[in-house]
Amino acid sequence: MAEAKEIALRSREVFNDHDERAPNVVEFTFETPGGVRLEGREARSGYDKVRLEGFPDAKRTVQKEVLRGPWIIEESTFKGTHTGSFDGPAGIIPPTGRKVVVKCVQIGRYENGLEIDVKAYYDQIDLLTQLGLRPQPATAATS
Repeated sequence: MAEAKEIALRSREVFNDHDERAPNVVEFTFETPGGVRLEGREARSGYDKVRLEGFPDAKRTVQKEVLRGPWIIEESTFKGTHTGSFDGPAGIIPPTGRKVVVKCVQIGRYENGLEIDVKAYYDQIDLLTQLGLRPQPATAATS
């Protein structure tokens, strides 16, 4: 369990430090909403690079985590300011200058010093709404 936690932490540090090197991965798969399925180190590095170009101050902070053997479930928050173009769930999105705070859950398997399999889940509509590309949801009237 300690090894899995160390590998997951290193992966998060690589992202938060905006390090262009992908974390150590072998036979790596990474999936996110919108049908994104990446395989291999270069694909993961490219995905992170696109996110960091769109949100140059991006950081991911973990609030809760559950460890079980080589598996870790993380509840986290992605925060950043959209000051660069990025390829998002609605295609190429030009900079909006807006700050976003997006909650996400990531499930990962980490073994033998490697990040093996990661699935990340977040609300695409919430992200697009915060970027001003979707209308704000209606609120219930109170009596």
